Amino acid sequence: MTDTLMDERTEQEVRLTDDGDHDRFAHYFRKEDLDKAFFDGQKIVALCGRVEVPTRDFTKYPICETCKEIYETLNDGESE
Repeated sequence: MTDTLMDERTEQEVRLTDDGDHDRFAHYFRKEDLDKAFFDGQKIVALCGRVEVPTRDFTKYPICETCKEIYETLNDGESE
């Protein structure tokens, strides 16, 4: 008998980039990408996979938990 593995990351990425409740969070972006968005109006990708041109006041929203988890892993759990 062989087991079948399913890659659920693709499904998660689609869910995270859909419109809806995910719009109510502040997301983490790479600094270089933020410069592109602010100066050129380009869409950029958040750590969680959300694609957008950030225009809202991010301080009014809670931080996206997925972005936060990924950010903490990139920084080995250290905060700046």
